[in-house]
Amino acid sequence: MGYDTTLADRIRKALGRQTGLTEKEMFGGVAFMVRGNMACGVSGKEMMVRVGPAGHDAAMKEPHVHPFNLSSGKPPRGWLLVRPAGLKTDAEVKAWVKRGVAFALSLPPK
Repeated sequence: MGYDTTLADRIRKALGRQTGLTEKEMFGGVAFMVRGNMACGVSGKEMMVRVGPAGHDAAMKEPHVHPFNLSSGKPPRGWLLVRPAGLKTDAEVKAWVKRGVAFALSLPPK
């Protein structure tokens, strides 16, 4: 299964000229890395966002959000997916990008 390339383009637009930005294919989709740390990406038709353990509970209360579950069976705390219904506007995409970038910038560069 591929990933939503239109959503990936919307995320790229929201990221703009973010310093230290790279892209990497992973999880069957694409991830956007800031200083080597994953900030956000696309898996299937959903947006992956890494908000970190401290941001997990608040993010999970947002509409259209569910945990990102790796094949290990236990969802990692602080990783989530946003369904397409929560990404209808560019402002919604940008808000999630901002949260993911903020967490990535809180980590040491890789």
